[in-house]
Amino acid sequence: MKNTLLFTVVSVFLETVFGMIIALVVNSAFKGRGLLRTAMLVPWAIPTVVSAQMWAYLYNDSFGLIGRGLLGGQAVLANTDTAIWALIAVDVWKTTSFMALLILAGLQSLPGDMYEAADVDGASKWTQFWRLTLPLLRPALLVALVFRSLDALRVFDVMSVMLGNVNAASTSMTGYARQALIDNQLLGMGSAVSVAVFLIIMVIVVIYVTAFRVKFD
Repeated sequence: MKNTLLFTVVSVFLETVFGMIIALVVNSAFKGRGLLRTAMLVPWAIPTVVSAQMWAYLYNDSFGLIGRGLLGGQAVLANTDTAIWALIAVDVWKTTSFMALLILAGLQSLPGDMYEAADVDGASKWTQFWRLTLPLLRPALLVALVFRSLDALRVFDVMSVMLGNVNAASTSMTGYARQALIDNQLLGMGSAVSVAVFLIIMVIVVIYVTAFRVKFD
C-alpha cells in the first residue's frame, strides 16, 4: 500500500505539472506547433511493456546508459529505496503526454475573448493563469486526475516487467494481489487486497470531486 500510494501521489503530481506546462506551450501560436503535438504523444503511444523493458535496459547496472553510465554501476532496480523512484520516473516519462493532451483539450475550449478583455484591463499572464485559466480548467483537470489516479493505483505492468521477482518488496497492491492469488493460491488474501484497491480508488475519486467542486449537469 505504501508503494502504491507513493507511486500514485508523486507520479500524478509530476505528470499534472509537466502536462500543464506542455499544454500551455503547445496551445500558444508558434511555427511547428502541429509537429510538436504529434511528437509529444510518442512516449504515450509506445506500449507499456515495451517502454518498461526499454527502461529496464537503461537502468541495468552492467550496460545501461543510466545504471552504468550515469550512476556508475548502481543497481537501481535491485534496491528497495531507489526502485520506486526509478519506476515513478518511467511512468512520468510515458504518461505526461496523456495529461498534456487532456489539459490541452480543456485549454482549447476556453473562450478567447475572455483573455482579450483581461489584456485590455492590464492583467498579466501570471494573473490570467491563476484567475482565469485554472478555475475554468477545473472540469478538464478533474477528468485528467481521475483517469491518471485510477491507472496509477492499479499499476501492475511497469513493475512486473522492470522488477520481476528481483525486488518483490517494491511491488504494488495489484502486484501483491496477483502474487497472493496466482503464485501462493491465497484466494482470501488476494481478494481482500483487490477490494482494498477498489475502496482506495473510490475514496480518492470522492476527494477529487469534493475538492474541485465541479457540478455535472
